Amino acid sequence: MFIGHFGAGLAAKKIDKKPSLGTLFIAAQFIDLLWPILILFRLENVSIDPGNTSFTPLNFISYPFSHSFFAVLIWSLLFGLVYYLVKKNLKSSVLLGCLVMSHWILDLIVHRPDLQLVPWSELRVGLGLWNSVLFTLIVEGLIFFIGCYFYLTSTKAKNKIGSIGIWSLLVFLVLIYFMNIFSAPPPSAVAIGIAGMFQWIFVGWAYWADKNRE
Repeated sequence: MFIGHFGAGLAAKKIDKKPSLGTLFIAAQFIDLLWPILILFRLENVSIDPGNTSFTPLNFISYPFSHSFFAVLIWSLLFGLVYYLVKKNLKSSVLLGCLVMSHWILDLIVHRPDLQLVPWSELRVGLGLWNSVLFTLIVEGLIFFIGCYFYLTSTKAKNKIGSIGIWSLLVFLVLIYFMNIFSAPPPSAVAIGIAGMFQWIFVGWAYWADKNRE
């Protein structure tokens, strides 16, 4: 899942307007921001396997530290705790921790059984929505557009940047999503790791756009 996670971050603004959209994006995408680093340092492993599912050519061989249920639970607690220690806002801290965990729940829906429950076990789960391109597009698209609706109805632009910034970000996310679907498979795991690091652009973009909205 890709834009669905960003949809969760957008929707969270309806619940709590204090955290910036950039912070909400970091939480919603936290384990996918961590994963490329672990791939590049060869602490986790992915391979290119066209046909692995109908939706993606990636075979997630091992990612116990970023994507196992136990690891994500720990990351969720740590993320919320660090935010609380810095901001002293319990509501926002709990929301951000839940957003980190929401990533695993949404991945559970789309992944085939490749998500470990705990790092030291090979017991894996996944409901396999990625085996259907059509249903993946419908489910992920709905999550994203519901998130867009909640964000856009919960905030308003203070200036032209506030309007152009958010709309250009949303359109760009959709374009990247479809480019990933219809482009050729990446050449290597290293290329995947490098490409994954570019997600920080969306985070910075979200901070910039949200700063110009109220």
